[in-house]
Amino acid sequence: MGALQGKAVVITGAGRGLGREYALHAARAGAAVVVNDVYGEPAREVAALITEAGGRAEVSTRSVADAGEAAEIVDQCVRAFGTIDGLVNNAGLNYQAPPWDDDPARVRALVEVNVLGTMFTGMAALRVMRERGSGVIVNVASGALLGKRGGAAYSASKGAVASLTYSWAADLTELGIRVNAISPLAWTRMVEADRVERARLSRDLTPDLAAPLVTFLLSDRSAGVSGQLIRLRGEKLHLVRQHSVKEPVLTRPHWDVEDFAAAFDGELVPESPPAIRWKL
Repeated sequence: MGALQGKAVVITGAGRGLGREYALHAARAGAAVVVNDVYGEPAREVAALITEAGGRAEVSTRSVADAGEAAEIVDQCVRAFGTIDGLVNNAGLNYQAPPWDDDPARVRALVEVNVLGTMFTGMAALRVMRERGSGVIVNVASGALLGKRGGAAYSASKGAVASLTYSWAADLTELGIRVNAISPLAWTRMVEADRVERARLSRDLTPDLAAPLVTFLLSDRSAGVSGQLIRLRGEKLHLVRQHSVKEPVLTRPHWDVEDFAAAFDGELVPESPPAIRWKL
């Protein structure tokens, strides 16, 4: 019996790349899958592969960026399969632009998909999961949340997804609902369009390598795992620590300009931006 036997899941942005592999792997593990993608042809191709292999799949071309359409994606899962056990918020946009030349329209479109789409689809799923007292949400973040050159909008959106994950987990763990985020690295169309990523990533990091992590998180095998940001980079797996206070914590009854200057000249040692220090 597969790890997801009898479960019904929604995977957004599942027509290509990582989402496609998440859907196919979940189906092979026994899940009934709603394959959501605004591009209908690749979504139908993924669903056909699932059904031809003996699985169950539904196609949704609704946009997660619209709250009503996001709710319809979840409703379709409930109508077709009786409930929703898991949601993978994979749909996302990315582009590169210098911060002084960013396009407000592109920023808005990206945030509507990456942040609001995650929220809208998650909120709809949680209304069902809360009633039944169980469920799993897997959000897709990125190492870019630490700050990425030429990718301010994308970095900000993924930082928001991480914070959303921590907040939802705090609210929902006691209700029997688990929420985690993943930060996978794989060679996809998004990488091919990114000059920086193309230069540093190997084509050997294929999307299928990340799919078992999603299936694990959707399954009962990950019971007790919630509120985590999990990074998978080929053969390397680790957790990403949440923001926390860095020691030392200095105390004065009153802070003035000279006091701040003395602190930064002394005990408070600034670090270079994370995007410079770390391989994302």
